[in-house]
Amino acid sequence: MELMPRVSQQVKLAAHPEGKLRSTDFMLTETPLPSLAPHQVLLRNKWFRISVSTRLMASRDAKEIKGIPFPALKPGDTLADGAIGEVIAATPESGLRVGETVMHSLGWRDYAVADARQCTVLPSERLDPAAYLGHGWTAYAALTRGTHITPGDTVFVSSGAGAIGSMAGQIARRLGAGRVIGSTGSPGKAEWMRHELGYDAVIVRDGRPFVAQLAEAAPDGIDVFVDMVGGEQLTAAVALAREGARFVILGALIAELNAEGASAIAPAEIDSFQLPIKGITLRGYSACEDDAGAFAEWMQHLGEWQHEGAICLPSTRFCGLDNAPKALQEACAGKLTGVVLVEL
Repeated sequence: MELMPRVSQQVKLAAHPEGKLRSTDFMLTETPLPSLAPHQVLLRNKWFRISVSTRLMASRDAKEIKGIPFPALKPGDTLADGAIGEVIAATPESGLRVGETVMHSLGWRDYAVADARQCTVLPSERLDPAAYLGHGWTAYAALTRGTHITPGDTVFVSSGAGAIGSMAGQIARRLGAGRVIGSTGSPGKAEWMRHELGYDAVIVRDGRPFVAQLAEAAPDGIDVFVDMVGGEQLTAAVALAREGARFVILGALIAELNAEGASAIAPAEIDSFQLPIKGITLRGYSACEDDAGAFAEWMQHLGEWQHEGAICLPSTRFCGLDNAPKALQEACAGKLTGVVLVEL
């Protein structure tokens, strides 16, 4: 029988970041585990997700934001994010059994005491954590609920190598897009996006006016824009939009990853007269708030598309809780691709 742990190792916020993230902004601590209350379970985490939104929620003026599934952080708070763990102790009221694998929201620690009612039981055999902790379902919901794809559409995905973008380009193709264009920050990632994800063209941010680069990649304009960045990329997309173009806005990385400090304010200058002239629809969308039920539908499609060899689940993986701050630093610096996972 496994000895029950008495403490949990956890990554806590040591201080609000000033400018770029530093290792000294975090601390690895041991925290006593409480006794289980009714409906609770003790979990040993196997994987957890790293989200760049953590940078925003760790900022000094952070407040709760719709679509970010963890709260604003104060110094001393344990970081949190989606995780997959094994039940090693359970109360009778929990309805869970020792040995079951569950998805929950208490990442950034090795052991967690969780409310079983907030846990989702997962298959324990041949489980790919990227299928459950990745953002394929977010991209799927955005392209089927937040907007729609018409066969032959030209689709532009900003931050196309990231956790959402790396899935959105692939899914758009499966839904009938005729041409898929992405943006990224380095030639290496652009090459990877073309060869591994099937992007037809990739714009590398190189200091030239973005609208000129988008015009080269989409000489006939764009029909759908999936935006995680904002700023000049949103400005360019409006300028290059075709009649009836549909925009779905999922985030604003120019604000979240601002080198001077994360912010929830992301100004963008657009020619608003183009909206009525071209009949452009522009919708802000949060899958976890608006269409959480899309997850089950996504998992069904994912299984079918994987069986056909038509989709992959990109991820960058780190090993060990002590490497989690490094994973977050590199993700926020734009060095990583796909969903970022830490394995314990």
